[in-house]
Amino acid sequence: MRDTDLLQIALGLSEPWFVEKTEFDAELRRFDIFLDFRKGSMFACPECGKSGKVHDSVKKTWKHLNFFQHETYLHARIPRMRCDEHGVKLVDVLWARKQSGFTLLFEALVMAMMRMMPVNAVARQLGVTDKRLWRILEHYVGKDLAEQDLSSLEKVGIDETSTKKGHNYVSLFVDMEKSKVVFVAEGKDTATVERFTQHITEHGGDPKAITEASIDMSPAFITGVEKHLPEASITFDKFHVIKLLNKAVDDIRKEERRTEPLLKSTRYLWLKNPCNLSNGQATALASLSKLKLKTARAYRMRLVFQEAFTLSRQFALTALKKWYGWAIRSRLEPIIEFAKMLKRHWEGIVRWFTSGLTNAVLEGLNSLVQAAKARARGYRTVKNFMIMIYLVAGKLGLLST
Repeated sequence: MRDTDLLQIALGLSEPWFVEKTEFDAELRRFDIFLDFRKGSMFACPECGKSGKVHDSVKKTWKHLNFFQHETYLHARIPRMRCDEHGVKLVDVLWARKQSGFTLLFEALVMAMMRMMPVNAVARQLGVTDKRLWRILEHYVGKDLAEQDLSSLEKVGIDETSTKKGHNYVSLFVDMEKSKVVFVAEGKDTATVERFTQHITEHGGDPKAITEASIDMSPAFITGVEKHLPEASITFDKFHVIKLLNKAVDDIRKEERRTEPLLKSTRYLWLKNPCNLSNGQATALASLSKLKLKTARAYRMRLVFQEAFTLSRQFALTALKKWYGWAIRSRLEPIIEFAKMLKRHWEGIVRWFTSGLTNAVLEGLNSLVQAAKARARGYRTVKNFMIMIYLVAGKLGLLST
């Protein structure tokens, strides 16, 4: 079997295409494969599919997967066929998409590598500029999003993440049942929710079909959901609520530490759950708890509050109401402020006992985003960052043309 025949099989070429010749340069570490089509061949119009004769041809080159350590390129003259209905059209080829200087197999490799590596690292390994790789990624993400079907979307989670430390934010909208990002919007205000509803409508969904929304207590998100997702019941993530209570406990510890030296370097004793303490930490906490400390009292209140979330809805509501009364009379200002917040957001907090939604899914996806951001050490544009979020957290099928 000739080398050209072997390459023709390996490349998956079929009539009228064939491998005309190859050129190998060991010094330049380069392998060039030249393709051509049979004389007199007919080609399908890319618009209507009707066959027509070749009008002329255009020479093109595509970067292909390396042949061992040698850069490999495909070269071919691509026919322009004459269609009676659409005029002269450049035909489609099986090994590459239009307006791309890469073969489909090369782009598949790029997409697989960019899921795991920074784009600039992939660019260095493959010997192309990162701008060209971003264009590949933008194409496949854009195509997949254009075909997105949101007709079954009913439960959403909303979270924000910074594009760079201390800089602009983007908002992530997550399908809570499929655990994937379905929309990313620049900013973290009410308008992002409105843009999300437009995205839903454009992709076969209905904003009124959204019955549950898991969010933090951002006023912008609360207003956005109430205004633009009118049928959605809001659930405030219980872990976010407990985090706020932990902050209240820590604020009390900080204030009391000024007069109680024993509280120095004890922060994590009060913030950890008892089951997560080491033996030494548990002994130290037990000793401190015997003292008449405001911090110890706040800590016990925190444990009682958490315990309510292990009960059934009926008993939990009773327990939380009693806890509110205890907290509001506690004379511990941070705890009192937390209790007032609990009352203001009561419906959203106790909704958890019905919806069961938490931000665990959002935190998991956000961790993927943060890991990708750390690997890349920032992105040149917010647009690139949003594209990367879809890549790592959108569960997109990105390898179709």
